Amino acid sequence: MVIVLVLPLGRYFIAMRFRHSCIAATLAAGLGLLAPHAFAQSDADRATARQLGQDGQQALDTKDYRTAEDRFRRADRLVHAPTLELGLARALAGVGKFVESQETYNRIVREGVPSTAPDVFKRAVDDAKKEVESVSTKVGAVTITVKAAGGVEIADPSVSLDGQPINSASLGVRRAIDPGNHALHVSATGYKPADFNFPVTAGSNIDQPIVLEKDLGAAAPPAAPAPSPATNATPATSPAPSSDNTATPSNKGSIAPWIAFGVGGVGLVVGAITGGLALGDHSTLASECGNGTCATNDSKAQSDLSSYHTMGAISTVGFIVAGVGAAAGVVLLITAPKSQPTTGLQVSPTIGLGSIGAIARF
Repeated sequence: MVIVLVLPLGRYFIAMRFRHSCIAATLAAGLGLLAPHAFAQSDADRATARQLGQDGQQALDTKDYRTAEDRFRRADRLVHAPTLELGLARALAGVGKFVESQETYNRIVREGVPSTAPDVFKRAVDDAKKEVESVSTKVGAVTITVKAAGGVEIADPSVSLDGQPINSASLGVRRAIDPGNHALHVSATGYKPADFNFPVTAGSNIDQPIVLEKDLGAAAPPAAPAPSPATNATPATSPAPSSDNTATPSNKGSIAPWIAFGVGGVGLVVGAITGGLALGDHSTLASECGNGTCATNDSKAQSDLSSYHTMGAISTVGFIVAGVGAAAGVVLLITAPKSQPTTGLQVSPTIGLGSIGAIARF
């Protein structure tokens, strides 16, 4: 928890940051009870505020409302007290600022005073409750709408009332306003600015529609320049692939599984053929070497024995290649993109001295 106490111009403000909102709410409610108490920066400020309050009351008694407004406003900045705000509310009503006077009365009532407050503070709150009604009946209302010809509302117009800009959120709804003559200045992009004067009587509720004309002489916003070829071109870091470049990697990625299957198929064929030849040699050797041994001086038997071992080795390698090719083909087929083309493949087996393989054309 961090607590910061700031004491500017006799008012006190307490800013707190809490980990739990319930604690903040509880303390805020407690601090609200202390708000009506007078609090001065120093004894000099308190004495000055007292003198300003006396001057303001004298001006109020003589109906010099402007002087009374100035004195009470200054005093309230030094010492925030319901008695000084009550004098300010009365002075504001005297100069015709009924909207601000009403809000000042309401603030006195809303803040209230604790039971231990001085009697003069309690009387100020009671007087505020009684007097606010007489002021509220004099507050007028105006509904300001800004449209183009044809009744189309203009988005985000700039509106000032009596020289002061007003929030666009108050457009189209009832806005509190003091009685008297008022001046509006309205402008919007693409339209001619316009000025309007309108009167407001006490307690009246009026509509003030504003219609703006199109400004045909206004310079049109510059058209966006036509994009040059360099603008449309894809940046060098991410070149747009041409049709040829797209087809090449796509085909390569899609035919890889079939190359593996082709190589595996070649290995299977070679393994089967050489295995058959090895079985033939085995039958021949069985007849030539009946006792399990072959005569060393029998050249034909020795040749058949060498051929048997060679064919057997080639057959084994062929079946191994077949198994590896099939496994690789399955893996590549599963991981290959499904949308890629798979046509245009030709696989031809090759058998060389001490080697087997395949040639793929695409």
